Amino acid sequence: MSLGDDWPDLLTVKEVAKILRVAPLTVKRWGKRGKLPAIRINSRGDRRYKKEAVLWLLGVTPKSSESTQTV
Repeated sequence: MSLGDDWPDLLTVKEVAKILRVAPLTVKRWGKRGKLPAIRINSRGDRRYKKEAVLWLLGVTPKSSESTQTV
């Protein structure tokens, strides 16, 4: 099991802040600067962040699926 396997696909500001050990305001600022792109949902414009983007910030690359099988 690798890092992020148990995370949902879309993370809230608080979840990302906890994972990255920064303040929620820092996460929002990174979104505005383009460092961590946010997805806006619902009429209030709540932010969600893709798990892959958070892992990328941590320097973790997702494992490529080994769909090629040798016969």
